[in-house]
Amino acid sequence: MFSVILFILLGICSGYLLRKKRSRSCAKVQTAKDKVITVLIWLLLFLLGVEVGGNEQIIKALPTLGVEALLLSVAGTLGCCVLAWALWKIAGGKR
Repeated sequence: MFSVILFILLGICSGYLLRKKRSRSCAKVQTAKDKVITVLIWLLLFLLGVEVGGNEQIIKALPTLGVEALLLSVAGTLGCCVLAWALWKIAGGKR
């Protein structure tokens, strides 16, 4: 865990130190950086899926997890709608 935090801090420090050093090909570097970040995110998502798929306990609990996720999302959405409507009424909103 210490190594992960160390790499995060090294990345922050290097970005801070290099922020003023801009080159003429900054747009090209930005485009290449965006592509690398996208590929790394896809790789991390794939590896997360492999890790979850290899865990028997998670696979066996998927129906229960799915129902709980559905209930939480419906309750959260309805709660937000009700509170937004109440705030609209309290604030004196007109149509």
